[in-house]
Amino acid sequence: MSNSLRASVDAASPRTSPSPARLPLLDVLRGAAILGTLMTNVWIFATPGSEWAFLQGAATADPLGEPAEALFRFLADGKFLALLTILFGVGLAIQYGSAARRGTPWPRGYRPRALFLLAEGTLHFVLVFGFDVLMGYAVTALLVARLLTRSERVRRAVLWTSVSLHVAVMSLITLALLASDSDSEESSVSADTVDLYAHGSWLDQIAFRLENAISLRMEPVISFGLLVFLFLLGVHLHRAGALTTTERGRRLRSRMAVWGLGLGIPFNAALTLGGEDFFFLGRYVAAPVVALGYIGLIGVVLDRGWLPTPLTNGLSSVGRTALSCYVLQNLLCMLACYGLGLGLAERLADEGPWWVMTLWAAVCALLVTASTLWLRRFSQGPLESVQRWALRR
Repeated sequence: MSNSLRASVDAASPRTSPSPARLPLLDVLRGAAILGTLMTNVWIFATPGSEWAFLQGAATADPLGEPAEALFRFLADGKFLALLTILFGVGLAIQYGSAARRGTPWPRGYRPRALFLLAEGTLHFVLVFGFDVLMGYAVTALLVARLLTRSERVRRAVLWTSVSLHVAVMSLITLALLASDSDSEESSVSADTVDLYAHGSWLDQIAFRLENAISLRMEPVISFGLLVFLFLLGVHLHRAGALTTTERGRRLRSRMAVWGLGLGIPFNAALTLGGEDFFFLGRYVAAPVVALGYIGLIGVVLDRGWLPTPLTNGLSSVGRTALSCYVLQNLLCMLACYGLGLGLAERLADEGPWWVMTLWAAVCALLVTASTLWLRRFSQGPLESVQRWALRR
C-alpha cells in the first residue's frame, strides 16, 4: 500500500465530491480501525506465550466465560481488521485517481510505495509483532493496483472469484476441524515459549519470530483471497460515493449499517457460540460482513451529529497518524506485557480480564492525546513523515 496507513486513505473526500472541504469520515474510520485492531491484539500480548499462544488457540476467547471479556472480544475480532483492509482499498482508488490527474504512470509509479510499505511491515514483524498486517497489504496492493487499469468487468470477476474461493477454503478448514477429534485436546503452549516472552531478551524474541516466520505469516496467506476481495470492495465503495457527503452516500451508509449489522452480528454470534471449530468462518467470513455494518454505523452517527466532538477529533487525529499509531500501540503493549518491560502478562496472569481492557483503554487514551498534540505542530505523523522523505529521496 502506498505512503503508509496515513496515505492509504490520504484524502478526506474524493475529487468528485461537490464540496472541497475535508470529509472527516475517512479519518474517523481509520482511527476507529486502528484502535479497534488493538482490541484484538491486546489479548495476544497479554496472554502468556503471546503470538505463539494465539497460533495454538490458547489466546482465543471463551464465549461462555467472563461476559465482559467475551463481548469485548466479540465486537472486535476480525471486524476492525477487515475495516482497515477496506480502507486500504479506498486509499488505493484515491491514489489511482490522483495519479491519473497528474499523468503519473500506473502502476509503475506506485510500486516503490508498495515495496517501501513491505519493508516497513517486515521491520515491524521482526522487531515488534509477529502478526503485522502491512506486509500482506503491500503484496495485495501490488496486485490490485494493476487491476485498477483493467475494465470494471474484469475487476468484478476477480472480486467474486476471490471471495468465492476464500469462503470455500474457510469452509473446508472448518469441516476438517469438525471431523478431527479436537475437543479432546486442550490448547497449551510450551513452558519454554511462555518463558521466552516472560523473561527472554528482545533479541531472543526476534530470533524466535525469524525461526517461526512461516507459521507466524500464515494468516495473510490463507486469507489472501479475502484481502483481494476487501481491497476491491473498498475501490467499489469509493467509486460508488459511499463515503461522500452526498445524499447518495448517506443512503448507502444507512443500508450498509442495516444489512451489515443485521446479517453479520447474528451470523458471527452463532459461529462464536459454536466453538473453536468455527473460528475461521467467524473471523474470516462473518466478521467482514460486520465490518461493512461498522462503516455504515459510524457514517450514520457522524451524519446525524451523534458522535461527541472530542471523540470525533480524537479518532480523526489517530486516523491522520495511523501508521505511527499502529506501530506505537504494538510497541507499548510489548513493553507493558513482556518481561523485557513491565512483564504484566506474567504478573497479572491470574487477575482476570479487566486489567487487559484497562490496558487497551490506557493505550488508546495515550494515542489520542499524543496524535492530537503532534498534529498541532506537524502536518503528518512521525513515521508518515519518514516514509514521505524516503520516497522523495
